[in-house]
Amino acid sequence: MPRIALIGEFDPTFAPHVATAQAVEHSAALLGASVDAEWLCTAALDRKSLEQYDAVWVAPGSPYRSLERALDAIRYAREEGVPCLGTCGGFQHVILEYARHVLGYTDAQHAEYDPYASNLFISSLACSLAGRDLPLRFVDGSRVAQLYGAQSATESYYCNFAVSTDKVPLLTSGSLQVTGSDAEGEIRVVELPAHPFFLATLFVPQTRSTAAQPHPIVTGFLRAAMA
Repeated sequence: MPRIALIGEFDPTFAPHVATAQAVEHSAALLGASVDAEWLCTAALDRKSLEQYDAVWVAPGSPYRSLERALDAIRYAREEGVPCLGTCGGFQHVILEYARHVLGYTDAQHAEYDPYASNLFISSLACSLAGRDLPLRFVDGSRVAQLYGAQSATESYYCNFAVSTDKVPLLTSGSLQVTGSDAEGEIRVVELPAHPFFLATLFVPQTRSTAAQPHPIVTGFLRAAMA
């Protein structure tokens, strides 16, 4: 039975958190698998506890209680080849972890934690995406395109933050690939092609998952955990 670490402070009144647990159930049923998904508070995270899990899902709901421990969980999954999915706030922290620990910008920051930081890789959006359903385009041959079996989709958002425009050239200079974007070309999906499964989306795929139609990203994530 694969064990999934859901990273974040679970809030039963927050729709994306409820949808996260439900989406795991939907995809597990499709795969005919039993999956143990457990929420882990960021303040209590450490690598020893993460070693008990087969995959890591960095969930919406930031700011997290511990930014540093959330980033370390992402780093652990990235470096150790553990399947990792980041959605909404999880996407933003995947970007931040990559900027700090791969690109070397140790002062890279998120505007939700420090809006006046000198090196913001994640900035507040001028126009919130929360509650909006928007079209996306995927790079041909990318993991995300393979999961959807298509090069386009419409997805839902809950966020008020995104990648800082001036940081895009830095982020695309290394192994992290931008594989999904919106109509304006803004980054909405990133992945590490050489990793067993390392994918992050600014949108919240779990909110569109149903028992009849489990979301393909979640299904792909669980399949990687089972492997």
